[in-house]
Order: sequence, then C-alpha cells, then structure tokens
Amino acid sequence: MSVSLNLTSRPLSRKEAKARTVEILAARPDLSARMHRMRRLGRAVRSCEVHLTNSCNIRCKGCWYFEGGFDTAVREESDPERIRAFAEHLKEEGVTQATLIGGEPTLVPRRIEPFVEAMPYVTISTNGLRPMPREGFENLAIAVSIFGGGPLDDDLRAIRVNGSKFTGLFDTALKHYRDDPRVMFIYALSEAGVEHIEPTVRRIAENGNTVTFNFYSEHGTDTPLRISNEQRLLEEALRVRELYPDAVMSHPYFIRTLITGRTHWGGTFGYDVCPSISVDHPAHKERLLNGNPVIPGFNAWGADYRTPQFCCTSGDCDGCRDSQAVYSWLMVSSSRFLDDEGQLELWLDIAESYWRQWYWSPLHAERREQA
Repeated sequence: MSVSLNLTSRPLSRKEAKARTVEILAARPDLSARMHRMRRLGRAVRSCEVHLTNSCNIRCKGCWYFEGGFDTAVREESDPERIRAFAEHLKEEGVTQATLIGGEPTLVPRRIEPFVEAMPYVTISTNGLRPMPREGFENLAIAVSIFGGGPLDDDLRAIRVNGSKFTGLFDTALKHYRDDPRVMFIYALSEAGVEHIEPTVRRIAENGNTVTFNFYSEHGTDTPLRISNEQRLLEEALRVRELYPDAVMSHPYFIRTLITGRTHWGGTFGYDVCPSISVDHPAHKERLLNGNPVIPGFNAWGADYRTPQFCCTSGDCDGCRDSQAVYSWLMVSSSRFLDDEGQLELWLDIAESYWRQWYWSPLHAERREQA
C-alpha cells in the first residue's frame, strides 16, 4: 500500500476533518464500516486509570511508581466498601473502562472485584510474579510487564523489596499464563537488549500469548530516553514484528513512533501533545486549551481513590514514552491522516491494532473467533 506522508500537513479544524473524512469515505466506501466501528468503540470505551495499591512485591530498576514517590504520595485506602463506592461512582459518571495498576494489583484481588462488577472493560498491569485467578475474572485483560528481554529482564526486575536478587521472573510469568488469552505482555524494549528481542517474542508466541512493544525509560536517571543507535533498535523491532505478526500486536507505524518519538506530520511526543493526562488535575489548565486533543474525561486516580494524578504514568514528561500514551496519541490524531485515502486506511490499521490488544475488545482474536 502506497501512503503519502506529508511532513508539512497542517492541522485541520474539526469541521474540516469531518468534511475531509466524508469525502474520502465517499471515494472509498470499503473503509466506511471500519471507520464506523472505530467510532462506536471510541464512544463505548470511556477510560480511567486507578492506582489500586501502593504496595509491590518487587522493585524494578527505573520503575516510575517508586522512583517518583507515588507509593508515599497518598494514603492507601483499604476499606472494601469505600473502594466499591468509588467504582460505582465512576460507573455513574459514564466510565466503562478501568486500567488498574500499582503497585501490584495481584496482591489485592479483592480490590479488583468492584471494578469488574461495575464496568465491562477492565485491565490490570502486573509484574507476573503472582498469577491472576480465572474464576470471577474471566473477561479481565492482563498486561504483564517485561523489561529488556532475556537475562536483562531479571537484571532490571527480579529484585525483592529488601534489595536481594532472584532469577526466572519471566519464566514464572510464562508458567502462570500459558495459553491464557487474557494475557498480553508489555515488552519494554531497550537498546541494551536488542539481541534478546527475537528470542523473547518467540517464547511469548510459543507460550500462547501476545505482546505489544513499550519503550524502556529508566526513570530516576538523568537521561531516561537516551539511545545511541535508534535505527538498529527500530529495525530489529520491525523485523521481529514481521516474523511474528500473530503475536506482536504493535503496528509498524506505532513502533516507529514509539522508538523515535516522531510522526509523519512532524509531531514529537511530549507533554504538549500527550492525550493521557488527567483532565481534572489543576496543572493542565493551559494544556487543555492548546488545541491538541486529550482522551475525553480521562483521569488517573491515586491509591486513596480520590486524588487525581498528573497523568497515566510518571508525570516526568521529558523521560516518558509510554506505549499506551503513544498509541493514544495516534488514536486521537486521526485528522493528521487525511491527506489521502491511503493515510486514512493507515490510521484505521493503527486503530485496529490498538483495540486488538485487549481481551475485552471485540477486535481481540479470541472474540473474533467466537463471533
């Protein structure tokens, strides 16, 4: 497919984007059903994020949660009824999707239950050390973290709370979740781990799971996004994606943006464009007025279940290239893909790859097979 990527394209107004989309769909009616499906999903899924607990059973190097002091910023709420009331309040506000992070959510499965009961779309982010039960959580999407791949993962993540090290964290996660369709590995790529990308993805595929790429930012250092040979890492990630297209959910365009931080329209990922900010956080008053889109109604909540956090991750915008924030940036930027029919088709491909990640999504492979 030949796609025009115009580096000088200007942003379109909402009215202009709507008219241009109608024009393209009239010329390409085969894209209409896909576009309408993306719009329906976008309307049905209203997201939030919740820090479920301040506790974790390991201390990963570069973990933004502990490097940024999120574990001590608010007092953790443990009352089941208050947590249930919070989940019900979100539901009443129209929230339908919750991403539950920590800390480590598998340490407090009872806190996950109110969200599963209140919302149709729930995801947890876990380090994989403890298994998430199936009973009662059959429709839960599980995102398992991995840093660097191969032996580098143990070097970066297999660290107990007391600082002592162990081995086999990735092996443990694979054992817990073999052939579990709920599970997708979130693989944070590192330049130091280029040689581990293919064997790590192979093991995930052979284990019956899927994977999406993330970017390893070593929070707590002076240069968390430093990379010496960007092209080498990019080429290897794209090559492995081609080798395992059924396992790697990440679209090639997304992979390029994730690793380089750049888009075809000249955009550079950062605070001014990141859409994954908490709309109720007072620090974002000017950002919300700069014309760049945000995720409608999105908020990230602290473990007290009442304090809005800065954004979906660290708040260290100069050191962040979070995979889901980057994907969301591309998702809300459909107006940048309207120079021609090929661009709109490209955006649809990117959007569908985003939705395929989650087990609760109608685009997930398991759901399509059941349909």
